[in-house]
Amino acid sequence: MTGRIVLLGVTGYTGGLVLDALLRRGLAPVLAGRDGAALAVIAARAGGLATVVVDATDADGVTRLVRRGDVLISTVGPFERFGHGVARAAAEAGAHYIDSTGEVGFVLDLRRELHERARETGSLMLPAFGYDYVPGILAGTLAARKAGSELRALDIGYFANGSLRRGLSHGTRSTLRDGLTLPSARRRGGRLVEERTGSRVRGFEIGGKRKYATLVSGTEVLFLPTGFPTLDDVTVYNGWFPRLSRPLVALSALTAVATRIPLGRKTIGVLTRPMIGPPGGPDAAERARTRSQVVAVASGAYGPLAEVHVEGPSAYSLTGELMAWAAERLATTPPHTAGVVGPVEAFGLGQFVAGCAEVGLRPI
Repeated sequence: MTGRIVLLGVTGYTGGLVLDALLRRGLAPVLAGRDGAALAVIAARAGGLATVVVDATDADGVTRLVRRGDVLISTVGPFERFGHGVARAAAEAGAHYIDSTGEVGFVLDLRRELHERARETGSLMLPAFGYDYVPGILAGTLAARKAGSELRALDIGYFANGSLRRGLSHGTRSTLRDGLTLPSARRRGGRLVEERTGSRVRGFEIGGKRKYATLVSGTEVLFLPTGFPTLDDVTVYNGWFPRLSRPLVALSALTAVATRIPLGRKTIGVLTRPMIGPPGGPDAAERARTRSQVVAVASGAYGPLAEVHVEGPSAYSLTGELMAWAAERLATTPPHTAGVVGPVEAFGLGQFVAGCAEVGLRPI
């Protein structure tokens, strides 16, 4: 090992999944969080891991947490609230960084504010290195390579094979609710633009059936064009609830109007509070009943050129395994690049595809 692995947020649902995945790899991370008693219980259960009590909002404390060559994994969200100081501490220390965010605005902030500093210190930063949004980057990259020089656009759709009625975590429900009031990033004509979340519907062929998905954000719009200079348009869609796609367009429009009037956002928060549900997330049995399906359609000036489907474990299991794989790689093998980058730039296409296959995410 060239550096320690430090896991911040282990007392949360996603943090627990990441810890389990790290332990299955024979790794012994340092556990960090603000609740010392809870950390002690988890550390003892895991065989006596080291712990550090620190609050994610304590900039000085987080700065003391890591040093050059360490790998800092953060699952503490919402990242717009708690993530900036943690990421900056890693960049300043020259520590490598991985997080589980699904907040694309946060990733754009890191790219703008920390990319150059991370390059100076040798920090490799991998935000959103989980179900959000590794499967789309994998499928999009493979489809773009198949399309070749005629590539102009990528449409990426996220779906689930199995019921999600009881299979969403508290964090996911919160993100879905909050996403209704936030715009989605999209690449159009070679530029990043913002469009109303849910304002577009697109159909994809999934398992021989036409399923529909609505516009959402995804880091694919930021990282995929890096390797494909002819790629002008990138759009990401979510089809977890395909039968609700068209009603979601109407709900999106209503939400957009409501947020422009006094007390509108607060009213929406009250009305949608029941959808958040209790803390935690689906257990192992529930996760085993759901698989992730992602499709990427590459198009040129005259229509579709290539289509790639990838499938893997449930969103939550996949996130834990992907973050653990990346942490092990960074802790044992010095990366060849630095800065706030995407998976292909970080590991190279061959290692990235092999890593995804290792955790069960493969083309079908």
